[in-house]
Amino acid sequence: MLIYSWNVNGIRAVLKKGFLDWVEQASPDILCLQETKANTDQLEESTVNPPGYHAYWNSAERKGYSGVCVWTKNKPKAVHRGMGVPEFDTEGRCLRLEFPKFDLLNVYFPNGTSGPERLKFKMDFYDVFLDHCETLRKAGKKLIVCGDVNTAHRAIDLKNPKANEKNSGFLPEERAWLDKWIAHGYVDSFRERRPDEPDHYTWWSYRANVRARNIGWRIDYFFTTSDLAAKVKDAFIAPEVMGSDHCPIGLEIF
Repeated sequence: MLIYSWNVNGIRAVLKKGFLDWVEQASPDILCLQETKANTDQLEESTVNPPGYHAYWNSAERKGYSGVCVWTKNKPKAVHRGMGVPEFDTEGRCLRLEFPKFDLLNVYFPNGTSGPERLKFKMDFYDVFLDHCETLRKAGKKLIVCGDVNTAHRAIDLKNPKANEKNSGFLPEERAWLDKWIAHGYVDSFRERRPDEPDHYTWWSYRANVRARNIGWRIDYFFTTSDLAAKVKDAFIAPEVMGSDHCPIGLEIF
């Protein structure tokens, strides 16, 4: 099974940049998108219900903001929008799909760069999400978690770590949460395979042509619970795919 995750920074924008051609070429079994920035009534029917896929959307109440969706060739057993916490669920940040062998969570984690209030919101979201996942695991669920986490975990995960130590996305408390998350048994599938390889990034600022120089951050992830880790065949990043300030990431799982 091939799963892709991509923060498209606006589904309507990326549709104008060859997105559907890429989907046809990549042919993922499951495609998880973040930051869709659209309600379904703003989209063509062929996007809301793409041919060959079952599509599920969770849009923010605020127009043109946040939002996630999943396209899947195999129909899930059930679909859950949000985590049951209105403070976070109104922003359309989480979709959970139940499949026979695992539950898939597609998540767009908050950005903390706009000030202390949003940083607190981000850290609170992190903690609620961990509790949510732990509750699912106690119920016997095996989990795949993907999306834009909005934090680079280690110095190897961004080009200029020293210059960003006081910036949200690489703050000590954000990185400490990722330490805690991984300590709970969530495996970073990409780093599991490439533990010491530098220069692998998933996001680049639009400023100063930094993408061409690969001055980026790895803030998009696939995690699996430890009981699924051995089923992962490969985890990879596709920086050659354009259309957003993020690039797609992929997971192959048996």
